[in-house]
Amino acid sequence: MISVKYKLLYLVLDGMSDRLSDPTTTLENSVKPGLDWIARNSKCGLMYTVGKGIAPESDEAVISILGYDPHEVYTGRGPLEALGAGLSINEEHEVAFRANFATIDPSTYTIIDRRVGRGLTTSEARELAKAVDGLELGIYDGYARVVATIGHRAVVVIGSRSHRLSPMVDNNDPAYRRHGMVSVAVPSPSKRVPEIKPLEDTPEARVTAELANVFFKKAVEILSKHPVNIERISKGRLPGNAILMRDAGSRVPRAVKLPEKYGCRFAVLAEMPVEIGIGRAFGAETIIMEPPTGDPARDYRVRLKAALDALRENDIVYVHLKGPDEPGHDGDLELKKKRIEEIDKYFIQPLINEIRDRYALIVTADHATPPSVKSHTDDPVPVAFYMPGIKPDNVEKFTERECSKGSLGLIQHGWMLLPRVITEFLS
Repeated sequence: MISVKYKLLYLVLDGMSDRLSDPTTTLENSVKPGLDWIARNSKCGLMYTVGKGIAPESDEAVISILGYDPHEVYTGRGPLEALGAGLSINEEHEVAFRANFATIDPSTYTIIDRRVGRGLTTSEARELAKAVDGLELGIYDGYARVVATIGHRAVVVIGSRSHRLSPMVDNNDPAYRRHGMVSVAVPSPSKRVPEIKPLEDTPEARVTAELANVFFKKAVEILSKHPVNIERISKGRLPGNAILMRDAGSRVPRAVKLPEKYGCRFAVLAEMPVEIGIGRAFGAETIIMEPPTGDPARDYRVRLKAALDALRENDIVYVHLKGPDEPGHDGDLELKKKRIEEIDKYFIQPLINEIRDRYALIVTADHATPPSVKSHTDDPVPVAFYMPGIKPDNVEKFTERECSKGSLGLIQHGWMLLPRVITEFLS
């Protein structure tokens, strides 16, 4: 085990950043004295969380900013979501997908809302998932396992009892396009559900694609008639009558575990299945938080206490806070601003009093989700690194433009940040 000068809290605010080409960003419009204090007292910079030109999904971005090149270790989001949901995968005969319950026109497969208007409750999603879990697909001895996780989110496992399957198939969620094992956000995606196609000319990929397409069609037939959706329609709500799938994978990453990689005790504090799966897959102590209650004062107080408790037992604690991402996707700048201000008021400001003379801190984002774009972009995100006694940069506020003036410069890949901080400042 290495000896670090200060224990490190690694704080990631999901989708917090916007793009420098916007007239003003959400961070520039937010009242956030805590984050601004951190910037004024830190080394700052900007960072491409995966790389320039890649608008990453959260999972590959998180893997990157934990210090791994996702092009080398990434095996698809599906297996990570499955692991986070407590599912195991047969590597030869099953493929896991990240999935969304969605609203479509079942006669044309036109997408009305990719996330059921974000109004599907977890209990409703679980009832819908039960209706298609264990579905026999009628070809290739195929079947499907379906588990609802949080809200509109789910995991779909496509399997065959007699045929080998391959994760090298495309998405039928048009908002993300597959490039090898990595998916990137698509600006202005199609409103039609595409067929899942094989990405390589192998029997395994062709069979997997056929099974996934059969599942999608059967699921639409079943879900369109489900009592949960009939009741939602009667109340003027969108039905969750389809399941969009993306990011297929058949195994979790095989990489050096986080405690071994950094030679210290490492914990991950997470609430979403994908972050839980990442923590487990990369060998961290994984501390699972309950989903938010809607009371930010309570929710962030609970998360702050859990983070500080974890720091007493670990050398590095990674904390992922979801708040700003969803309003970015919805194009709601005011709500995104509110979410950042809530984190600042209820998490950051109390945190400063705890860490000022005791701990080191990194604050950044996993990607940009500008309300002007309504999706993830490849724009670099702000980074601030604080430790007691550090000589700060001449940065006044925690914003994209201000942090670009900092001495950390422009970090080309997220996987460079944590090793650099440990080597240059904490060892």
